[in-house]
Amino acid sequence: MRCLLALSLCFFVCLHVIAQDGSAPVPLIFDTDIGNDCDDVLALGMIHALQSRGECELLAVTTTKDHELAAPFVDCVNTFYGRGGIPIGVCRSGVTPEPGKFNVLAEAMDNGKLRYPHDLMSGKDAPDAVALLRDVLAGADDGSVVICQVGFSTNLANLLTSPADKHSPLAGTDLVKQKVRLLSIMAGAFTQIENDKGELYDHKEYNVVKDLPAATKLCEKWPTPIVWSGFEIGRNLRYPHQSILSDYRYVKHHPLPEAYTLYIPPPHDRPTWDLTSVLYAVRPEAGYFDLSADGNVSVGADGLTTFNAMPGGRDRHLIIREDQKPRVVEALTLLSSQPPTSGD
Repeated sequence: MRCLLALSLCFFVCLHVIAQDGSAPVPLIFDTDIGNDCDDVLALGMIHALQSRGECELLAVTTTKDHELAAPFVDCVNTFYGRGGIPIGVCRSGVTPEPGKFNVLAEAMDNGKLRYPHDLMSGKDAPDAVALLRDVLAGADDGSVVICQVGFSTNLANLLTSPADKHSPLAGTDLVKQKVRLLSIMAGAFTQIENDKGELYDHKEYNVVKDLPAATKLCEKWPTPIVWSGFEIGRNLRYPHQSILSDYRYVKHHPLPEAYTLYIPPPHDRPTWDLTSVLYAVRPEAGYFDLSADGNVSVGADGLTTFNAMPGGRDRHLIIREDQKPRVVEALTLLSSQPPTSGD
């Protein structure tokens, strides 16, 4: 038995080392509208799994859902994974101010105690997202940070127009240009979408239209490379509900399947929109996706995104082939459901 345990431990350590591939963890900022859809929660769980594997370091989480329970719910998840000290910033934009279906888990009680212990009880007590972004970026190595935006562009658009402050003498755009290597963003749509009647239509994607001025500003002004995961990508990669029912049973209560179930109960295979941006942000060379040619994305007055190929353009968008889908879904499922570890 001792030999088997030793072999198992050795196997886990080898997997951990192989996963890091000898490279430094990706310094990652996660910008999310958590509470509006359950894919944000699965994506945050993925990030913690990837950090446990030595592949990324979550520097901060900023929220673009303007409800006071959004940040506490993030704190619930971070604390569940043993990282309750990760800073969380909030916006005060008035965009989607309703609580959402699962952020209420931040207040869930069992026998008079919080089901998910955490320290941040209200977004009113959290720092401003732009101030936190400036602080974190100022302390990072030049050209090192990857930002994964899976909600509205509110925070990043405001970051671009932020003035010099105590954190950095650089204005926002210059600070981003100096510190950020890549923006991996779940937004837009770059193919026509088929509706329930089998008809194709031009899709105006939720993350863009809910704060259209911010999305337009980001698209026009962002100074570093952007890789877009369009609506069509996550829609074609569905999270298997069987995983929600069976893969998280290692604890009595787990915030990921509980949030998923409160949003839409199984059997329901939810699109993996936000998870795809996380996967590319941390593992861009793994061959999970193809990339478009270089080009430029524009946002129309109605919120429709358009990609125009152009050599040397700032933007590219993800493409998924049929033969890639099983491997991507497997990766998303295994990472989301990976138990917390103390290995980092």
